[in-house]
Amino acid sequence: MRKNQQGASYIAILIAVIGFAFLVKIAIAVWGPYVDDRLIDTQITELMQDSPANTSPEKFAQQMSQRLDMNGVRDINFKDIAQVTNIDGLQVKKDYEIRKPFLLNIDLVLKFEKSFDQRSVQTK
Repeated sequence: MRKNQQGASYIAILIAVIGFAFLVKIAIAVWGPYVDDRLIDTQITELMQDSPANTSPEKFAQQMSQRLDMNGVRDINFKDIAQVTNIDGLQVKKDYEIRKPFLLNIDLVLKFEKSFDQRSVQTK
């Protein structure tokens, strides 16, 4: 009598390892930009809460650049990713994308958009 094979074959284990490595590569490529974006959102919110309503957009952008530099976000320039206006309080519109090389000629494109209004931030 022949016994049926039990367990995983070598090919199944190899495919599982390759799949796991692929998922880890995606997670590593995406993790950094998402952490930086959350840090940028936090810094914008904190600075809006601490700033008076008559703060000029130029001063706000300068302070944000300093905060990003202090927190280790050096490859993103605040003036390139956000527009600051002061109409009835500060308003910031953040809109940018990051392209990360992934595999051969495949790139990952990460797009980040969010709007901040000083009045709504200060009421929270």
